[in-house]
Amino acid sequence: MTSPSGTFSSGTFDNPFYNRALLTDLYQLTMLQGYYQQGMEEQAVFEFFVRKRPPARRFFLAAGLEQVLDYLEGLHFTGPELEWLAASGRFRDDFLHYLAGLRFQGDVHAMAEGTVFFPDEPILRVTAPLPQAQLVESRIINILHYQTLIASKAARVVLAAPDRLLVDFGMRRAHGGEAPLFAARASYLAGFAGTATTVAAPLFQIPVFGTMAHSFVQSHDEETLAFEHFAQAQPGNVVLLIDTYDTERGARRVVQLAPRLARQGIHVKAVRLDSGDLAEHARRVRAILDEGGLSEVRIFASGNLDEYRIRELLERGAPIDGFGVGTVLDTSADVPYLDCAYKLQEYAGKPRRKRSEGKATWPGRKQVYRHYDRRGQLAGDLLTLEDAAPPPDGTPLLQAVMKGGRRLQASPDLEEIRRHAAGELQRLPEVLRQLEPEAEIDRRFPAVEIAPPLRELAARLDREILDPGL
Repeated sequence: MTSPSGTFSSGTFDNPFYNRALLTDLYQLTMLQGYYQQGMEEQAVFEFFVRKRPPARRFFLAAGLEQVLDYLEGLHFTGPELEWLAASGRFRDDFLHYLAGLRFQGDVHAMAEGTVFFPDEPILRVTAPLPQAQLVESRIINILHYQTLIASKAARVVLAAPDRLLVDFGMRRAHGGEAPLFAARASYLAGFAGTATTVAAPLFQIPVFGTMAHSFVQSHDEETLAFEHFAQAQPGNVVLLIDTYDTERGARRVVQLAPRLARQGIHVKAVRLDSGDLAEHARRVRAILDEGGLSEVRIFASGNLDEYRIRELLERGAPIDGFGVGTVLDTSADVPYLDCAYKLQEYAGKPRRKRSEGKATWPGRKQVYRHYDRRGQLAGDLLTLEDAAPPPDGTPLLQAVMKGGRRLQASPDLEEIRRHAAGELQRLPEVLRQLEPEAEIDRRFPAVEIAPPLRELAARLDREILDPGL
């Protein structure tokens, strides 16, 4: 079901808005002009984190760092962008001249892609002159939010079916052109075998999978003839969709056709089910194929599947070897967004704290230390200040990845990230592997402990904010 990968890199992606400086919120630019006019260019520290855990998520899986680093390294305003800003009448000429020379020259610390994390834990920290750190907010959130959202959803599917072939089928209902590319990458990172989105192969070196549509069968006068023509067109990838008219009859037609194809040196690889009671159809089709001497032919299923339906099918003993997961994956239908933020934590050497109701932040530059139990499973994290004394047995998760606007080293390839993610999922304790929402999970498993130095700093800032005279 796979096709070869190509060799060109993500740098060749020519979407005209992919890394445009104007791909941002207008208020970033209006604030920048204010910073510029007041000479506010001292070092600022921003951190990206998820505020809350949705009831249907017990953990998150970090994804998107590679595209963030690409964006930061290439950030600049083009001539047409500057011309548009000038014509808008919103910005001063001297500020536009400043923008013409703006490049990202900051530092970035981040969790490795594929790392499990929890609410309040920063997965990325930007340290840069205030205008630079501010400008990149919208695009950083845009990239990290979506890939983390999809990777976290895909990880649940992997946990539901760890020994099955899983393929991303969601391009056609993804929200725009960039979304299915990032969904293909994020789901592969989380453990999927590949995607149906073709350009993901040359872009990210992800295996691509393809079968056939009902229209191919409908366009023929006879179902068997459609199967034969498809097999002749794709002799090395014969995966036949058999439920256009009658699923079991379609399976019998495959059995009848298989000997004729075999004489041509063509072998049926799999059949695909896309409708009805998939568990019952799979059992009947498996029996038909086995009785017809096609025990090596696999059964692949699709059709509005998610982790819950896949788990149900496997619990019912459905003899299904692989699943195509589409709409619910690329839209993360049950949790279509994460309550995430990129917030100022320090400016000009002073810690900063937001106290907005329901959106208060932990101030200062932070580090996350992970603890494991004797079995090597995740036992909990400590969120503390970067310069606080580290716990004796904690593993720091935030590492330097960019200095002065340039990567410190080549980014790991996607296969290495994928292996890291697999190791992270293997280390999850049972309470975090469950799919159902659990209202008591935070009480039963305190995944993130807030260290005393961080609490003390927040309390001190609160006192200073409420009573500056102290």
